[in-house]
Amino acid sequence: MSEKQKTLGKEVSLSGIGLHTGRQVNLTMKPAKENTGFVFVRTDLEGHPQVEADVNYVTTTERGTTLEKLGVKIHTCEHLLAALVGMDIDNAILEMNSAEPPIMDGSSKFFVEAIEEAGVVEQEQNREYLVIKEVMNYVDPNTGSEITIIPSENYEITTMVDFGTKILGTQNASLKNITDFKKEISSARTFSFLHELEMLLDSGLIKGGDISNAIVYVDKELTPETAEKLKKAFGKEEVTIRPNGILDNLTLNYPNEAARHKLLDVIGDLALTGVKIKGKVIATKPGHFVNTQFAKKLNRQWKLQKKKNVPDFDLKAEPVFDINGIMRLLPHRPPFLLIDKILELSDSHVVGLKNVSMNEPFFVGHFPKEPVMPGVLQIEAMAQAGGILVLANVPDPENYSTYFVKIDKVKFKKKVIPGDTLIFKIELIEPIRRGIVHMQGYGYVGDSVVVEAELMAQVAKTKLDS
Repeated sequence: MSEKQKTLGKEVSLSGIGLHTGRQVNLTMKPAKENTGFVFVRTDLEGHPQVEADVNYVTTTERGTTLEKLGVKIHTCEHLLAALVGMDIDNAILEMNSAEPPIMDGSSKFFVEAIEEAGVVEQEQNREYLVIKEVMNYVDPNTGSEITIIPSENYEITTMVDFGTKILGTQNASLKNITDFKKEISSARTFSFLHELEMLLDSGLIKGGDISNAIVYVDKELTPETAEKLKKAFGKEEVTIRPNGILDNLTLNYPNEAARHKLLDVIGDLALTGVKIKGKVIATKPGHFVNTQFAKKLNRQWKLQKKKNVPDFDLKAEPVFDINGIMRLLPHRPPFLLIDKILELSDSHVVGLKNVSMNEPFFVGHFPKEPVMPGVLQIEAMAQAGGILVLANVPDPENYSTYFVKIDKVKFKKKVIPGDTLIFKIELIEPIRRGIVHMQGYGYVGDSVVVEAELMAQVAKTKLDS
């Protein structure tokens, strides 16, 4: 069954500080119409420019993922995007009066709570998925980071991190189903190592880093000089180290909070693919660079899938009509009955199947040394499937026939040969009026379109002998 797209029930706002800009920022999440995706809007800039959450706009991945479109930047977008994906949202407008969403506590928790407050509503249009059919992989040779995706019914993610330090060695985290995001992942906070924090403070790169929004793993000696820097940066009178090696600014929510936060980042970065994913992601030592490179690869795959427009047919499913059912509806008979099964049927579309075998009578004379199914017969087979779409809704189909009125925009893209399974999908271009049927048809073999055409036919009552 098709799932519907979802958006927010109403608009909702929250405020905080941007981690890297240190500026106070107001974020308002608003409902958006179907097929919008996630769109950032900079309300502080003239003309309120938009930046779509699209991996092709990623410019830098230092300390977070930055998008830039026509000079307009959005920093550290991943925690907010992870919350939207984790809460099953497809479409949202994200208005901000600064270049960076508020860091809040360094997790997605507050964004999730805001989405819950706004509510999630279903929309009219069906959701599209990038369905992973085969293993895909990306490796960063410089760091050894690697992301793999394998086929799965759900969107699930496993992250394995290894920081090579005594204080934070190897950690793993798994999310079996994206629906568990709120409970399992959303409150995992961002983290940093003391040596990184010191470097960021020295270079003025971490201005909003109130000590309550990041776990700090102490991977070096806490010298009096460093302690002074931290006290000043975080407005604390004292800074000490807990027995588990983290600064005493906060308590861990989970023993493997670092791995869970890396998993959160993977979800947020892969949101930039621009489509919901059905597949299992296995990320080893993930980071924003490897995540976004992999998102680019998935985005290319999605564009290719859309270009091919190949629907996902279940050839093993019980057919709507077998050959006997088809013969009850259509007047054609072998050797001119060119459809073997009807796989799907609704008021506006039909999917039919023809197994092309060497025994077809037309192969006897049509290039017998190199058998090719004649293009005109592919169109005839398509039209017969279209005839089912019409006649299945008529109480006495045996008294009607379907005749061509017009064939337009025909393209033959690949040869159809013995052994091919030819699948036709025919959709109504407009409702049937006065017996005139206007249809768009595609024929597929495997994941390739082999034929397409626009067909117009007239359904007329058969003249019966008096």
